[in-house]
Amino acid sequence: MSEKMSAEDLVKDIDTCFSAFDNIIHKYGIEKNKTIGDAYLCAGGLPNANTSHADEVVKTALDIRDFMTKYNKEKLTQSELPFEMRMSIHADSITTSIVGVKKFTYDISGDTVNVENSMESYGEGGKVKISEGNYELIKAKCNCTPRGKVMVKSKIEIDMYFVERSKIACL
Repeated sequence: MSEKMSAEDLVKDIDTCFSAFDNIIHKYGIEKNKTIGDAYLCAGGLPNANTSHADEVVKTALDIRDFMTKYNKEKLTQSELPFEMRMSIHADSITTSIVGVKKFTYDISGDTVNVENSMESYGEGGKVKISEGNYELIKAKCNCTPRGKVMVKSKIEIDMYFVERSKIACL
């Protein structure tokens, strides 16, 4: 997008989207970890562990997807460029820490973050992709379509699924 629009317009659009994402994650008690350029990283079950984090993260992702669908339709009606968004969710353990000495940063790290980051590159625009771990936690509540096995981090293959809100009982 940076090649097709001014930096000011791009920052304005990212701010609009990230502000909406902030409101959505707040609604479900999800913790925003950081933004890096146009990437938005958040986690469920933090800072306090809970048993509903998988549901909350999936609901958050589906709401963000729905926001982006609506936002892109509005942009298209104004002859503006839409944003393609890829989302992925991976459930596993992480490490949290406060890092730095001047500007403290609450950070999450571990193999889970690395696997999720690798998963994201295999996404399809406008779809929420989850790993097998998340699938096992929500499969009774949502329709999921197999994405197939994907090599992540050049070392392991994991099954991935696309999740939809289409079941009556979905989250």
